[in-house]
Amino acid sequence: MPAVQSRLLYVSDLAYQARGRRYCDEDIFLTSELRAEFDVALCHPLDAVALMDAFDAVVVRNSGPVLNYRAAYDAFRDRALGGGVRVYNQLTGKADMVGKQYLADLSAAGYPVIPTVDRPQDVGRLPESDEYVVKPTFGADSIGLEFVPRDRLGSLTHDGVLIQPRIRFRHEISFYFIDHAFQYALYAPRPDRRWELEPYEATAPDLVFAQRFVDWNDIGHGIQRVDACRTQDGELLLVELEDLNPYLSLDLVAPEVRDAFVANLKASLHGLLGAAPPS
Repeated sequence: MPAVQSRLLYVSDLAYQARGRRYCDEDIFLTSELRAEFDVALCHPLDAVALMDAFDAVVVRNSGPVLNYRAAYDAFRDRALGGGVRVYNQLTGKADMVGKQYLADLSAAGYPVIPTVDRPQDVGRLPESDEYVVKPTFGADSIGLEFVPRDRLGSLTHDGVLIQPRIRFRHEISFYFIDHAFQYALYAPRPDRRWELEPYEATAPDLVFAQRFVDWNDIGHGIQRVDACRTQDGELLLVELEDLNPYLSLDLVAPEVRDAFVANLKASLHGLLGAAPPS
């Protein structure tokens, strides 16, 4: 008799259209690899609540911005947390999983983050800039983001936004982790082309920077992407910590790097399945 494999419900929106990326290709690849060690079924995020009780764990991958289905996602979280459902990434994350308030909180605590405030009346705490980035606390994929000149900041009176000086940076770097272990890095050498990524050889100081945020977060089993920008002075600043459904750009890494990532993902999922369910 063949060994009984754990059942995974893999959540993805295969039809989601992302700028410069094909989410569906990544999920087709990953599910094909996971089937070697798990029984895998794939569903749309709006179907997860109805289906998840029949599976040993739910894997949330390229499910698109939660902003597009906020009520359904909240229902999924409540049901999973209330029912002790194993979810990957674990629903204990403190970063993008629960909005972008952490950017203002980490900035206030002195972490190397793009300076951020969450109230227009606090903009005086930011470095002076000719232009500011204003984005919703619960935004994603640049939805709702706008660039505002300094003389318009006084008109921002509503809540639910984050304000940052517009940083003129050299490039952006993304560091990819499984659990708390670094996997690979990619960077966008042209600031105006965020998703034209190339492999990046992370230095020891780079990894200390990225590891600090992964260690700050409360995820034992899951994939995290630390997005950073390098300033003109060479300093790295956190742009965001994606801990819900980070796109991985696996098509851009070397085959041996991709194979190692898949092996480590399988090991991480086995670890999640062997852990006690959340209570």
